[in-house]
Amino acid sequence: MWKALRQLLKKQNQNPIDEGYLQIPEKDINLELKQKIFKLESLGEVVSKKLQNKYIDVFEAQGKPNLTIKICRDIDGDELNDLTAERCLEKEYRSQIAINFYQPAKAYDEDIDCITMDLWYYYGGFVGSGCGTLFDLNNNDLEKEIEEVLIFLLNDKQSEK
Repeated sequence: MWKALRQLLKKQNQNPIDEGYLQIPEKDINLELKQKIFKLESLGEVVSKKLQNKYIDVFEAQGKPNLTIKICRDIDGDELNDLTAERCLEKEYRSQIAINFYQPAKAYDEDIDCITMDLWYYYGGFVGSGCGTLFDLNNNDLEKEIEEVLIFLLNDKQSEK
Protein backbone atom coordinates (compact mmCIF):
# COMPACT_ATOMS: atom_id res chain seq x y z
CA MET A 1 0.00 0.00 0.00
CA TRP A 2 2.71 2.47 0.94
CA LYS A 3 4.38 2.11 -2.42
CA ALA A 4 1.11 2.84 -4.22
CA LEU A 5 0.36 5.76 -1.89
CA ARG A 6 3.82 7.22 -2.35
CA GLN A 7 3.38 6.97 -6.13
CA LEU A 8 0.01 8.72 -5.88
CA LEU A 9 1.39 11.47 -3.68
CA LYS A 10 4.51 11.79 -5.81
CA LYS A 11 2.33 12.11 -8.90
CA GLN A 12 0.18 14.73 -7.16
CA ASN A 13 3.20 16.60 -5.83
CA GLN A 14 5.63 16.45 -8.73
CA ASN A 15 5.54 20.20 -8.88
CA PRO A 16 3.31 21.44 -6.06
CA ILE A 17 4.09 25.07 -6.87
CA ASP A 18 2.59 24.71 -10.37
CA GLU A 19 -0.27 22.36 -9.60
CA GLY A 20 -1.85 22.96 -6.22
CA TYR A 21 0.07 25.66 -4.45
CA LEU A 22 0.91 29.30 -4.80
CA GLN A 23 4.48 30.36 -4.28
CA ILE A 24 4.60 33.51 -2.15
CA PRO A 25 7.85 35.49 -2.25
CA GLU A 26 9.04 36.89 1.07
CA LYS A 27 8.26 40.46 -0.01
CA ASP A 28 4.54 39.51 -0.32
CA ILE A 29 4.26 37.91 3.11
CA ASN A 30 2.08 40.42 4.96
CA LEU A 31 -1.09 40.86 7.02
CA GLU A 32 -3.34 40.35 4.00
CA LEU A 33 -1.71 36.96 3.45
CA LYS A 34 -2.14 36.20 7.15
CA GLN A 35 -5.91 36.60 6.72
CA LYS A 36 -5.84 34.16 3.79
CA ILE A 37 -3.95 31.65 5.93
CA PHE A 38 -6.50 32.07 8.75
CA LYS A 39 -9.30 31.45 6.24
CA LEU A 40 -7.56 28.38 4.81
CA GLU A 41 -6.82 26.85 8.21
CA SER A 42 -10.36 27.56 9.42
CA LEU A 43 -11.77 25.88 6.32
CA GLY A 44 -9.37 22.99 6.91
CA GLU A 45 -10.70 22.51 10.44
CA VAL A 46 -14.34 22.49 9.29
CA VAL A 47 -13.70 20.15 6.35
CA SER A 48 -11.56 17.83 8.48
CA LYS A 49 -14.27 17.43 11.09
CA LYS A 50 -16.94 16.89 8.41
CA LEU A 51 -14.92 14.22 6.57
CA GLN A 52 -13.84 12.50 9.77
CA ASN A 53 -17.51 12.15 10.78
CA LYS A 54 -18.41 10.92 7.28
CA TYR A 55 -15.64 8.29 7.02
CA ILE A 56 -14.96 7.11 10.58
CA ASP A 57 -17.40 4.17 10.40
CA VAL A 58 -16.21 3.18 6.92
CA PHE A 59 -12.58 3.06 8.08
CA GLU A 60 -13.54 1.13 11.19
CA ALA A 61 -15.42 -1.44 9.07
CA GLN A 62 -12.16 -2.03 7.16
CA GLY A 63 -10.20 -2.61 10.37
CA LYS A 64 -8.80 0.91 10.52
CA PRO A 65 -10.25 2.30 13.74
CA ASN A 66 -9.51 5.68 15.25
CA LEU A 67 -9.57 7.76 12.08
CA THR A 68 -8.59 11.34 12.84
CA ILE A 69 -8.37 14.21 10.39
CA LYS A 70 -7.09 17.44 11.85
CA ILE A 71 -4.94 20.52 11.40
CA CYS A 72 -1.37 20.12 12.64
CA ARG A 73 0.96 23.05 13.08
CA ASP A 74 4.67 23.20 13.75
CA ILE A 75 7.60 25.56 13.60
CA ASP A 76 10.77 23.96 12.28
CA GLY A 77 9.29 20.55 13.07
CA ASP A 78 8.50 21.39 16.70
CA GLU A 79 4.84 20.92 17.58
CA LEU A 80 4.08 23.37 20.35
CA ASN A 81 0.95 23.03 22.50
CA ASP A 82 0.02 26.70 22.15
CA LEU A 83 0.77 27.02 18.43
CA THR A 84 -2.05 28.72 16.53
CA ALA A 85 -2.45 30.33 13.13
CA GLU A 86 -1.64 33.63 14.84
CA ARG A 87 2.04 32.73 14.42
CA CYS A 88 1.73 31.78 10.74
CA LEU A 89 4.10 34.51 9.53
CA GLU A 90 7.02 33.18 11.59
CA LYS A 91 9.70 31.54 9.51
CA GLU A 92 9.51 27.74 9.34
CA TYR A 93 5.81 27.75 10.33
CA ARG A 94 3.88 24.95 8.66
CA SER A 95 0.24 23.93 8.82
CA GLN A 96 -1.05 20.66 7.42
CA ILE A 97 -4.08 18.45 7.28
CA ALA A 98 -3.11 15.18 8.95
CA ILE A 99 -5.04 11.98 8.24
CA ASN A 100 -4.26 9.34 10.81
CA PHE A 101 -5.60 5.85 11.40
CA TYR A 102 -4.51 2.85 13.41
CA GLN A 103 -4.27 -0.62 11.94
CA PRO A 104 -4.45 -3.25 14.72
CA ALA A 105 -2.61 -5.86 12.61
CA LYS A 106 0.68 -4.11 13.35
CA ALA A 107 2.20 -1.84 15.92
CA TYR A 108 1.09 1.78 15.68
CA ASP A 109 3.60 4.02 13.96
CA GLU A 110 2.48 7.62 13.50
CA ASP A 111 5.03 8.24 10.75
CA ILE A 112 3.64 5.37 8.68
CA ASP A 113 -0.07 5.75 9.37
CA CYS A 114 -0.19 9.52 9.04
CA ILE A 115 -0.77 11.15 5.66
CA THR A 116 -0.34 14.91 5.44
CA MET A 117 -1.30 17.64 3.05
CA ASP A 118 0.38 21.02 3.41
CA LEU A 119 -1.79 24.09 3.72
CA TRP A 120 0.86 26.75 4.38
CA TYR A 121 4.62 26.59 4.79
CA TYR A 122 6.91 29.57 5.26
CA TYR A 123 10.45 28.61 4.40
CA GLY A 124 12.88 31.03 6.01
CA GLY A 125 16.02 30.42 4.01
CA PHE A 126 18.82 32.92 4.14
CA VAL A 127 18.15 36.56 4.98
CA GLY A 128 15.84 37.96 2.32
CA SER A 129 15.46 34.65 0.50
CA GLY A 130 12.46 33.14 2.26
CA CYS A 131 9.25 32.17 0.54
CA GLY A 132 6.00 30.48 1.32
CA THR A 133 3.78 27.92 -0.32
CA LEU A 134 0.03 28.23 0.13
CA PHE A 135 -2.64 25.75 -0.90
CA ASP A 136 -4.46 27.41 -3.79
CA LEU A 137 -8.14 27.59 -2.84
CA ASN A 138 -9.00 29.47 -6.03
CA ASN A 139 -8.09 26.52 -8.26
CA ASN A 140 -8.48 23.55 -5.91
CA ASP A 141 -11.22 22.14 -3.70
CA LEU A 142 -9.72 21.29 -0.31
CA GLU A 143 -12.55 18.97 0.65
CA LYS A 144 -12.28 17.07 -2.64
CA GLU A 145 -8.49 16.73 -2.27
CA ILE A 146 -8.78 15.27 1.23
CA GLU A 147 -11.64 12.99 0.23
CA GLU A 148 -9.62 11.60 -2.71
CA VAL A 149 -6.89 10.52 -0.28
CA LEU A 150 -9.47 8.92 2.02
CA ILE A 151 -11.03 7.01 -0.87
CA PHE A 152 -7.59 5.91 -2.03
CA LEU A 153 -6.81 4.61 1.46
CA LEU A 154 -10.12 2.73 1.58
CA ASN A 155 -9.75 1.20 -1.88
CA ASP A 156 -6.14 0.08 -1.50
CA LYS A 157 -6.40 -3.64 -0.75
CA GLN A 158 -2.75 -3.76 0.31
CA SER A 159 -3.54 -1.55 3.31
CA GLU A 160 -5.63 -4.36 4.80
CA LYS A 161 -2.61 -6.63 5.20
